[in-house]
Amino acid sequence: MSKINEVKELVEAGKSKKIGAAVQEALDAGSQPGDILQAMVDSMSVVGEKFSAGEIFVPEMLIAAKAMSKGVDVLRPLMAGDNSASLGTCIIGTVAGDLHDIGKNLVSMMIESAGFTVVDLGVDVSAEKFVAAIKENENVTLVACSGLLTTTMPALKEAVATIKASGLTGFKVIVGGAPVTPEYAAEIGADGYAADAGSAAVKAKELVM
Repeated sequence: MSKINEVKELVEAGKSKKIGAAVQEALDAGSQPGDILQAMVDSMSVVGEKFSAGEIFVPEMLIAAKAMSKGVDVLRPLMAGDNSASLGTCIIGTVAGDLHDIGKNLVSMMIESAGFTVVDLGVDVSAEKFVAAIKENENVTLVACSGLLTTTMPALKEAVATIKASGLTGFKVIVGGAPVTPEYAAEIGADGYAADAGSAAVKAKELVM
């Protein structure tokens, strides 16, 4: 088995203790950092599809994402100067009044693994805080707003409206969360919608490329 395939399998299996060594071995064998990263992204796409299909659940997905993160740690110093690997900065947060973060954290990991630099604002994030973060960070190409409660859907709407009315440009807004539908996302003016973490990474890349 090639070293890259081994890395892919370790990510899917969530073997975070073994992944660092495997990534290093793949590098030593002559694989390019970008190719190894792409292999791990592909693995997380498989994990995301299994999650969407109900074949695995949040714990398994978190374990795979943790393994991916450990692998990325090995590659990061080698890719720091490689701007082609970056799709820009993603500002992410759970909207005001909502304290749920598991879904947001999964999306954050997946979007980072897809090639974005992620700035995570945490939970209970006001519309104004999203706008401030866009101003404070360079090369913002994506803003991701999460809402897990039906009661916070108005806050999601306000966040999108405030961001869109800020006069700032150069980025797309993606929304998601349990009560959110594609129709609602379109209604409140979001550029994209994702049902889960796996599809969020795919949609994020579509929106900015």
